[in-house]
Amino acid sequence: MHDLLNYRVFGNGHPVVFLHGFLEDVSMWEFVTSQQIPFQAICIDLPGHGLSQLTDDSPSLAFMADEVLKVLDFLKISDFHIVGHSMGGYVALLIKEKRIDCRKIVLLNSNFWEDTPEKKLDRIRVADIVFQAKELFLNVAIPGLFYRYSPDEPAVKALRKIADQCRPEAIAYAALAMRERKHQLQTLLNFPSDFLILQGEYDPLITKEKMDEELKGLAIKIVEIKNAGHMAHTENPSDTALLLIDFLTD
Repeated sequence: MHDLLNYRVFGNGHPVVFLHGFLEDVSMWEFVTSQQIPFQAICIDLPGHGLSQLTDDSPSLAFMADEVLKVLDFLKISDFHIVGHSMGGYVALLIKEKRIDCRKIVLLNSNFWEDTPEKKLDRIRVADIVFQAKELFLNVAIPGLFYRYSPDEPAVKALRKIADQCRPEAIAYAALAMRERKHQLQTLLNFPSDFLILQGEYDPLITKEKMDEELKGLAIKIVEIKNAGHMAHTENPSDTALLLIDFLTD
């Protein structure tokens, strides 16, 4: 099945699908899969990331979701949970809408609302600049994802190296696909107990104030990861892993 997305499978037990974020790949989940995990982890490279090819030219998170489901169908995976980091969380929400056997969802440094007009313009700028100055874009964007990390930190360098493998076409595709997503609060309201939101205490992309505003009065479980920005799995891996395992094996 050469047309499938790249994937790795670890562990045994109830299947949990792990979807990375923008400019990342399956290696981001090593902080979980290196432990004694009590479930089966299916880690998938999204289109244009890692070892997965981009075979579509109309930017769409729905396309990404369908490609993930092709992998799960090939593996005969059903009745599964999903952990989605950032962009991976957006894809997870679409899968939750599509598949009744998609159970729990963890939105890790992710959200469920539509981009603001300003953010939509920024997505277009990203899609344009990566064809002309990809190196400059990555050098500026990646350190800003972390809380109190300098460009010389090993974690920043590691992500920078992974992101460098993404072709400009794939980066632009993902940016424009995220730009087109719609507000998905209703999905959370339909299944409130199925969701856990893990919020970085100092996430520069999804602020605590914005998340509190969107969740006001709603019975959606949210936990703040201390001393973390947008990369909670790297900045506070032990707390993040424990929270994931606790929710997914409850």
